[in-house]
Amino acid sequence: MDPVAFSIGPLPVRWYGILIVTGIILGLIYLIFQGKKEGYDSEVWLDFLLIALPLGFIGARLYYVIFNLDFFMNNPDQIINVRGGGLAIHGGILVGLIVTFVFISKKKLPVLKTLDLLAPAVLIAKALGRWGNFFNQEAYGFEVTAETLSWLPEFIKEGMFIQGAYYHPTFLYQSLWNIFIFLLIFILVNSKFYRPGRGLACYLIGYSIGRFYIEGMRLDSLYLGGLRIAQLVSGAMIIAGIAVFYYTLNKKPKIKN
Repeated sequence: MDPVAFSIGPLPVRWYGILIVTGIILGLIYLIFQGKKEGYDSEVWLDFLLIALPLGFIGARLYYVIFNLDFFMNNPDQIINVRGGGLAIHGGILVGLIVTFVFISKKKLPVLKTLDLLAPAVLIAKALGRWGNFFNQEAYGFEVTAETLSWLPEFIKEGMFIQGAYYHPTFLYQSLWNIFIFLLIFILVNSKFYRPGRGLACYLIGYSIGRFYIEGMRLDSLYLGGLRIAQLVSGAMIIAGIAVFYYTLNKKPKIKN
């Protein structure tokens, strides 16, 4: 499995970067089209991405560095070596949420409605970005037999044959789960059951349930003591999602034109 798609002179262009950028573009397209229906100016999303993307990237890297501090204290030159791997999505989400709330406040946008629009866009980007893990042959699960993966297309099965053994394609499980939650939110926000904030609640609860379960299969988890950090964060996000959903129970339904 070659993680490099092509090279521009001496500079290799990796599939991971291509897929992440493509996912971001698709998420932006979703925001523009869905936002127009809700009266949002397209430039709002461009302004947001210019701020949120670099800060979210830094947050994802810092999160990974903090929970691998022993290694990076001994190898400080590797802190900025992102090409060597090491981005934690929960770090990006946490920083992204802070940036989002500040941005919404500055622009005087409706908080819950804006978060309901952003949540599916994030899922689109993450669903595609997970395929970058496939090309890097990383973020996979525990060892399995070839028969266990017999239901998969041959190219995925071959990609999961790493150093003489087959492994669970947890990247695929997470990608498919992200797509499923995206569809669930899309249906919800266009239904009579929608209240501002329920898209966000569905994201926090739905995404985190899948991440909690799939994280238990992975071999590269970050730990705090004997606990997987991603599972702890997922548990906190589920609780937050339940709180948001409870808050929406007193909200009036969205009036459809």
